[in-house]
Amino acid sequence: MNDPLNIRLVEADAFERPVKLRLPFRFGAATLREARQIFLRVRIEDAQGRAAQGMAAELMVPKWFDKSPELSNADNENQLRRSLALALDALKNAGSGTAFGLHAAVEASHHARAAAEKLNGLVASFGLALANRAILDALCRLEGLTIAQAVKANRPGIDASTARDLAGFDLSGFLSTLEPSASLAARHTVGLVDAIVAGDIPAGERLNDGLPESFEEAIDAYGLTFFKVKVSGVADADIDRLCRVAAVIDAKVPSYSVTLDGNEQFSSAEAVADLLARVKEEPRLARFAASILFVEQPIGSAHAFEKPVKVLAAFKPVEIDESDADIDAFVTARGLGYSGMSSKSCKGFYRSLLNRARVAQWSAEDGIAYFMSAEDLTTQGGLAVQQDLALASLIGMTHIERNGHHYVDGMAGAPEAEQAAFVEAHSDLYRISNGRTRLRIEAGQLAIGSVVNSVGLGSSAEPDWAAMERSRM
Repeated sequence: MNDPLNIRLVEADAFERPVKLRLPFRFGAATLREARQIFLRVRIEDAQGRAAQGMAAELMVPKWFDKSPELSNADNENQLRRSLALALDALKNAGSGTAFGLHAAVEASHHARAAAEKLNGLVASFGLALANRAILDALCRLEGLTIAQAVKANRPGIDASTARDLAGFDLSGFLSTLEPSASLAARHTVGLVDAIVAGDIPAGERLNDGLPESFEEAIDAYGLTFFKVKVSGVADADIDRLCRVAAVIDAKVPSYSVTLDGNEQFSSAEAVADLLARVKEEPRLARFAASILFVEQPIGSAHAFEKPVKVLAAFKPVEIDESDADIDAFVTARGLGYSGMSSKSCKGFYRSLLNRARVAQWSAEDGIAYFMSAEDLTTQGGLAVQQDLALASLIGMTHIERNGHHYVDGMAGAPEAEQAAFVEAHSDLYRISNGRTRLRIEAGQLAIGSVVNSVGLGSSAEPDWAAMERSRM
């Protein structure tokens, strides 16, 4: 192919719709019951005047990007709207460049501008990530390519200008080797207030909406073999709950894998080490402990990079998630003994690709199995979940945390015509149940052939823009 196209961002419009959860989802100190999903539509033009439209969507999850107790859910949402407004302003003023070149031109100044408004790195990342995905989608549509074809040929023009540690690494050569899979295993989240067995749900409180309500019912319904279990940082309560979770998995699943997510609830590496030691010593957790793949972000971001975590890594690999506030976070984490990094669309498509390149380079240099994992942000069915699946598959993930389908009743907030359009375009990924378009998870797997083979970034269907509210950016 020719050199990557130079493009410019011409227009951008943002829309929103409310999302109500069918079950409360507790992660860390927060319990999510409702949120808003933001949708972005952009138009780009190239030097010849050819234009294309692109789109992206993400749930604005309160108390994940900024966990400050002084901020309300509405405050958190306004932070994310402001981040997007700042990113779009910067990208529009960046003029013409490759898709990645536009990102590289504004990333540092965008984060600095956000910080000046007391928006942390995760919040700043949200707006730029959403805008970049919409621009990437438009670029793919302009050139008639799937996202995998575009990345493998490096049509966005990705280089090491934002990740200087990769200078000298053959990025284009590495990107050309990426091969998306047509399926991913669903890693089921067990939230901190989830019912473990059906008996935990009082008879008068059952939803009876056609979806599983307890953890054991979810295993039966979806054939799950991968699990992500939240821990609270209160050791006695965690051990008791982990034993209950393990009893269900041990009884139902012959072979399984588990990840533990601390969601920043531990004050120090020593506190995490104490819990992990107790997990290892508890006879009822023997199979469970042997099945743990890694521990995700146990220490609060304020302290996560203060001291090495090698004492934890001696038990299981440790990865960062919330501490991934900017493109240099993985570099810092590596020096402290962390070996893993989460991939989430809300933190950045390019960041995931560059971190995946780091995994390849560092693993060869250090002889250590650096890794990435695909994690969820209660990503909703439709555009958002498909773009996240496309990214995870592209960077070589074999399983991905999915929880949006469990805590929300499918595409409940979307008009019927929009739901029908997505299930028609992506019938391998969705099914219709009780009049609702919902994720199709069979034998624990998500079939995503239609996603990775769609022109654009993962979707052959569009949201109903007219049915949404304009975002108050």
